[in-house]
Amino acid sequence: MSSIIEVQNLSKSFAKHLVYKKLDFDVKEGEFLSIIGPSGCGKTTLLRILGGLIEPSSGNVSINGQPVKNALKAKKLGFIFQNPVLLPWRVSSGNVELPLEILGIKKSSKLSEELLKVVGLEGFEKYYPGELSGGMQQRVAIARALAFKPLILMADEPFGALDEITRNHMNLELLRIWKEEKSSISTVIFVTHSIPEAIFLSDRIIVLSPGPSKIDEIVEIDLPRPRTSETKLSKRYLEYIEHLRKLIGED
Repeated sequence: MSSIIEVQNLSKSFAKHLVYKKLDFDVKEGEFLSIIGPSGCGKTTLLRILGGLIEPSSGNVSINGQPVKNALKAKKLGFIFQNPVLLPWRVSSGNVELPLEILGIKKSSKLSEELLKVVGLEGFEKYYPGELSGGMQQRVAIARALAFKPLILMADEPFGALDEITRNHMNLELLRIWKEEKSSISTVIFVTHSIPEAIFLSDRIIVLSPGPSKIDEIVEIDLPRPRTSETKLSKRYLEYIEHLRKLIGED
């Protein structure tokens, strides 16, 4: 599997605060990669650097051998944030179409309908955010992120505010969407505080240490796909949980 993102000697500081120094890793094309670590270790900062939303202090990040800004400009990156950030006065389809409008790209009601169908919201095109549950609002945010058919989907703790039952369901839904949209979205980078969630979703997990952060370990998750609820009952899944909790220091 070839690399789609390469990170070399990456360092980041804010004022006098060193977040991390000289990180080196790659992201494989077609994989689901999660980033975990203790609070304050710089997970979200790292995701934003990989997505070109903030600049590193030093080092290099490239996507397919080109600067990240090229992929950002070419609409190859899709983002899902911790909160859905939907405009309350726009219906679901209007929120999905918003980034296309901002960039002056001809919008299509058919496209928004298709994307809402992909995320399981067929029939909710004319609902306002206040009429939707938290999980449904996050589905709209996912549909909006898919509007450009991004090559790489970057998600920053998108299900952290949901209850456990809804969160588990959204994990399954995200894997379903990723599988169905593989022709356009080859790679997912996912930030989470949840060790079980990271294991369930991922092919590999980058574990950051407490700050100034380094990479403690990159853990390969050898669990068969498709993942189902039964996956969480397997001995191997539980062994991964124990290993990562010890690595992060949760025990």
